[in-house]
Parts: sequence; C-alpha cells; structure tokens
Amino acid sequence: MSTASATAPSLRFDGRILFLSQDPQIIDRQLAGEDLSLDMALPLRTDVSTDEITPANICYYYDEKLGEFPYLGLKCGDRTPVKAGSVKAGGFRVTVAGRRYGKGSSREASPFAELCAGVRLVIADSFERIYRQNCRNLGLLTSTDFGLIERIRCGESIPIEEFTRGEDELTAELIRRGGLFKLSQARREGWAPQPRSVAPRAMTYAEKIIARARGGEQPVRPGESLFVRADWRYSHEYVTPMSVTVLERATGGDFHLKDPQGILCFSDHLTFVHHSMPAERKAIGLLDAAQNLQRVQQLFCEKYGIRLHGLLRDREGSEGISHSIMAERYVLPGQVAAGTDSHTTHCGALGALAFGVGATEIANSWVTGEVRLEVPRVCKVLLQGRLRPGVEAKDIALHILRTPYVREGHAIGQVFEYTGEALAVLPTDERATLTNMVAEMGGFTGIVAPDEETRRFLRERRGIDFRIEPWMCSDDGAAVAHTIEIDCSRLEPMLARPGDPGSGVSVSELKEQVPIDIAYGGSCTGGKREDLRHCHEVLEWAVGHNLKVHSGTRFIVQFGSQDVRDFSLREGMFEVFSRAGVELIEPGCGACVNAGPGVSDRTDQVTVSSINRNFPGRSGPGRLWLASPSTVAASAIAGRIVSFDQLRALFGE
Repeated sequence: MSTASATAPSLRFDGRILFLSQDPQIIDRQLAGEDLSLDMALPLRTDVSTDEITPANICYYYDEKLGEFPYLGLKCGDRTPVKAGSVKAGGFRVTVAGRRYGKGSSREASPFAELCAGVRLVIADSFERIYRQNCRNLGLLTSTDFGLIERIRCGESIPIEEFTRGEDELTAELIRRGGLFKLSQARREGWAPQPRSVAPRAMTYAEKIIARARGGEQPVRPGESLFVRADWRYSHEYVTPMSVTVLERATGGDFHLKDPQGILCFSDHLTFVHHSMPAERKAIGLLDAAQNLQRVQQLFCEKYGIRLHGLLRDREGSEGISHSIMAERYVLPGQVAAGTDSHTTHCGALGALAFGVGATEIANSWVTGEVRLEVPRVCKVLLQGRLRPGVEAKDIALHILRTPYVREGHAIGQVFEYTGEALAVLPTDERATLTNMVAEMGGFTGIVAPDEETRRFLRERRGIDFRIEPWMCSDDGAAVAHTIEIDCSRLEPMLARPGDPGSGVSVSELKEQVPIDIAYGGSCTGGKREDLRHCHEVLEWAVGHNLKVHSGTRFIVQFGSQDVRDFSLREGMFEVFSRAGVELIEPGCGACVNAGPGVSDRTDQVTVSSINRNFPGRSGPGRLWLASPSTVAASAIAGRIVSFDQLRALFGE
C-alpha cells in the first residue's frame, strides 16, 4: 500500500549565480560583487573534484562551519581564487560549472559545504554519481539544463518537476521530499513506488547481485532505482562523525542500529596527519579538529558495540586501510558492501558489489540495513593477450583512464566488469587495483566474477574453501552499454601527469626528464601484497647492483594493512628495503589524503606516487605524477621518473 506522494512546489532562487570559470579574474569579479552572464564566464571549469570543493583539511569540520569553505581548493588558471567565507558572503544560490562536476572522493562534506554556504542548486554539463547522490540525499538540487540560468535571473519560479523529469519514481520522490531521511520516513509511513514487473531477461553478474539483495530473483533493469540489503556497511573517521551528526539530527537521538554485526568502522585516514600538517594550520586548531574525528568515532563504536579497526596500541600506526582489511577479512563473492569512500570499489575484485556512499547514505543504512542505488549499466572491459614483464594492473588502469569513453564522461555511473585472458592470470590484489580505480573512471563500481583465483585468495588469506555458485557470472547475451577492448600485450608502463588521473602518458612517450624529490608507495591502491612484491623486486635488483635510493630523493613505503606488513616481514622484504634506504611507514592512508609522510610541502617539489588520484592539492602543493609500484621504486633509485626496464638500461643491463 502506498500513501500520497509529496506535493510538487515551485521554487525561487533569490540570490546570485556563481560561474566557476577557468579564468581566475572572472571568479575575482564575481566574489567582488559583479554579476556576470554565462557567455562572459566561459570557458567553465571542467572536472571539478571534491578535493577542490572541500580540500582534505576542510573535512575536519562536520557541521555548519563547512559553509565557510566551499571551493577553497578550486584551481583556476595558476591560482585558487576563492577565500574562506567569500561564497557565503556573496549571497550565491546557484553554482554553474562544466562536465564531470564532483569527481573524485565520495566526501559528502562537499555538497554539505555548498548547502551551508547558501547554494541551493548546482548546474553542470554532467555530474559524478556519488556527488549527485549525496546532493539528493541532502536536498541540494542539481540540473544539467543551462536554460534554467536565464529563467532564474528573471525571477521565475521553477517547478520541482524541472528537477525530477526523466527520473524513476523513487529518485523523483527523493528529490520532492528534499532528502533521504525524509524519504525513509515516508516509507515507514507506507509510501512505496508503484510495483513494476520486469519480463525475464539475461542479466549481468552485477544485476544478479542487486536482484538478490532486493529480496528476490525478479529481474532488474538499468535505470531502476531501489533499495537493497547491504551485507557490509562501513565508515572511517573522516566521515563517521558527520554520519553520527546527521543521524542524531534526523532522529532526535532516538534510533536503533539494524544488524550491527554488519557495521564496521576504521581509523585509517588521519593516522599520521600530525607529521604532515603545516605549523600554521596546527596553530589555528586544525590538528585538534582532525584528531577529534577519531575520538567521536571511538565513542560511537563504544556506545553501540560497533567493531572498530583502530589505531595500534604498541606503536604509531593503524590496523590498516578500510578497503584492504575488508578484502582481506570480510567481503565474499555475491555480497553487497557500502562504504563511505569512493574506493570501496576495491572489494569488487572478490566478486562483490562494492560501492561508495556519503555520510547521509551510510547513516540511513545503519538504521535500515539498506542502501539506495540506481541499477547501473555495464561497461565491459575485455583484457586480451598477456601483460609483458614490468607491466602491472596500475598501468592498465591508467591506460583505461585516458580512453575517450572514460575521459569524456560516458562511463559515469557504470559498472566496469573486467574479463579476458589477461585478467584470468592476475592475482586478486592486482584485480583490486583495477576495481579500486573505477572511482577515478567515474564508474559506480568495478567487478570481477569469481573464479579459481578468487577461491585461491580466500583459501590462502582466510582459510575458506569457497564454493562458486552457478549464478555467479553474467548471462550470455546480457546487455552492456559499451565494451573497451585492450590488447594487454601492447601495453607498457604508464604515468599520469600532474593534475588528473586521466592525463595518461606511457613512459616511452615522456620526452622530458622529470627529476623527483619524493617517491611514495602506499595507499589502498598501492599498498597490497603484490604491490610490495613489485617494489621489492626492483629494490632487490638495485641493492644487488650496489644501488640505493637516489641521494636527492626520499622514498616512503607505507603498508596497506598489518596483514601486508606481516607478510612483507615474513618474506624478508624488510632487509632489502633497509639496505636500499627506504623509509617504512606503518599502515594508514597517509600521503594519499594529504595526511602523512610523503606529502609535498613546496610547490616546486615533484612526487611520483602509487596512489590513485593526483588532483590539485591532493598530496601537498607540489606536482604529483601517478605510476605503478615498480615504476615508483625504479624512479626512487634513478632520482627521476623511469620504468624498471629503463632503470636497468641506465646501469648497463
């Protein structure tokens, strides 16, 4: 039975319009009080990341104070023109930008900062999935209709249908109600979308998981919005406090957690923040604010009996990065995992449907056991041939990122289903690099149907003799939106130039020499067992040739988890690392989130890193190149960016 839908009002946006232009002077003029037209503001900034909307240090706040800080990291030309408080003081109600707005991190702090600053609508050519979903969960409107600009300028009231047109019934109701908790309340009171029957159809593996998680095996179809039961709902200290705040405000503090054994919390992002935070930020209390996030999370876990993978008691460090631990200890094929981080997609390597959500979504899931999703279309990635020695999964990911289909935003919100001859021989850790970096590709998640390698991984890491059920694969004839075919035998080591993971270039295409100050191996993408093996292989060769880390370079290796650290110790890697001059760091996200050793502290510094994204300011003010673990290690020895093959050639082998 369903109750009436929410009423459909018309909305007025009484305030100014802020155009995020590529020209910093255009931003200056608007912040100074001048109102400009769209034509005057062109070209607009594209690929605005959540790192730019709310830089990492801004996310130490998790309440209305965020309204002082939207767009502080926005790079326009050669500078960041937006200052604290300027957007709120400017009376802006609408923000306008180009394509792929809100890419990158799943941090809900970004749309929440916009909302708290007074912004009520964001207009862009296209939006990243998690950002737009976070907006809808909060009640911040989004649109791709640039025709609204003049209508708003003329003072016209805009019907709510302008923002629900083309959406499925559940999403439209979410927008009308003005947020996820309001929709959940309506569901408790009896509202439900009209039941729909779907004719039998061939389904992809991801669609089958969704159908089962909905509570049956009735087929689902792309574009359908629904709630599914989540086996795992996890959060980390960067987001848990905001989620707790959202939940307490929505419920008045009167709530009960659903299936608390499926809820996990992690301390991973800010473990080493005190090492990298500049003194001027510490002086204004940002370190205290950062460390308070951990305390809030710990109190929440203690109060409600939630399992917390926290900080180490006997030494500095954490138990590990959330995604690494989830893959090593918890997630199984066919399950649904939702986490407060865009790289939750990591666990798709085990054949799970794993995806990132924001603070409101995870808070709602704590009390309902469910998460909302729109059944995504599938982009099939067919990895043909065999990888050449020295070419790794990171190189495949960086190659995919520079394909036109991904760079132009066609893959936004899709499932990347990996398959093919080259995939079949990749270890699960390497597969996790491919699924992890779907976050950079703009996809909903990445997934690998379970196979004998999956069974080997579960048997070796957890002692589980897992049985692959017949349904755990895509049906013959299942529809896909697009297929990316890659001849892996032709791939070579890849890089991404500073500024964006999609700015890929092969090492052989790099004509200039790039001296480096910092090499960093770590993060959820680059801190797994196989990643450490790749680093070790390079360094073992180096010390065997009487080489060590270049005198002008600092090489930091950070483990993804204690399990990885213990494995490296057992395998004898520590001795080689020590002889080569590597700095070993206990587990944590570290430099990947601008919070630990490996962060640059000057604009003239150059870093080569195994992390997953290199948006402006992501890991300090310097220039950050992305590369595979072996390329990072080889570059550390050479003192400039080189592949392992190039390193060997340099020294006569």
